[in-house]
Amino acid sequence: MSKKSRKKSSKTPSGIATAKKKTPTKRATTQTKSAKTQRTQASKSTRTVAKAGSHKAASKQLNSSKSASAPAKAKPALTEGQRAPAFRLPRDGGDVVSLADYAGRKLVLFFYPRADTPGCTREAIDFTRLADAFSAAGTALLGISADPLRAQEKFRDKHSLGMPLISDEKHEMLEAYGAWGEKSMYGKSFLGVLRTTILLGADGKVARVWRNVRVDGHADEVLEAARGL
Repeated sequence: MSKKSRKKSSKTPSGIATAKKKTPTKRATTQTKSAKTQRTQASKSTRTVAKAGSHKAASKQLNSSKSASAPAKAKPALTEGQRAPAFRLPRDGGDVVSLADYAGRKLVLFFYPRADTPGCTREAIDFTRLADAFSAAGTALLGISADPLRAQEKFRDKHSLGMPLISDEKHEMLEAYGAWGEKSMYGKSFLGVLRTTILLGADGKVARVWRNVRVDGHADEVLEAARGL
């Protein structure tokens, strides 16, 4: 055998061996890619499950929050003929006012949302304008809101209001008389004072109820009702 033949012969086994060595490398690479793909899919699956779990947890928290913040059921609305609920609350000037102070007299209770706002100011000024006429009809006047005493006193002094202004910051009287409830503004709902007026007879019972009051002409209408009792 010639030298060239021996060289070719020696290269051929080496070449075959080399090819055999490379094959496991390709297989290993394929297995590695497959493993990476499986890990990636598993990771995505885990993130998806975690995200879903997180979404469910957030939904539960949201529902729980809605449930917790839901207002308590409103008390039945006060109706004509019912005995007026008793109250005892602070008024402007630092004194205390109670229903018992007006026993045997007719009494107008006008509940307004907030001191020194346009509608509430017009309403309070109208009742003040007619204060003497109400007195002549044997009827006292009381204004009530959830404002603190200091705000009530500023409101009184600024507009020279002529009736006591009650501060019901805990909403006890407001709720008892049906003047506290859900309101809406700019698409948002909230709890607040509902503009309401209630006329009590000398017998301490509810004679008339005005809800969702429109300020213009309202004080005059109440005066006529008081005169008719």
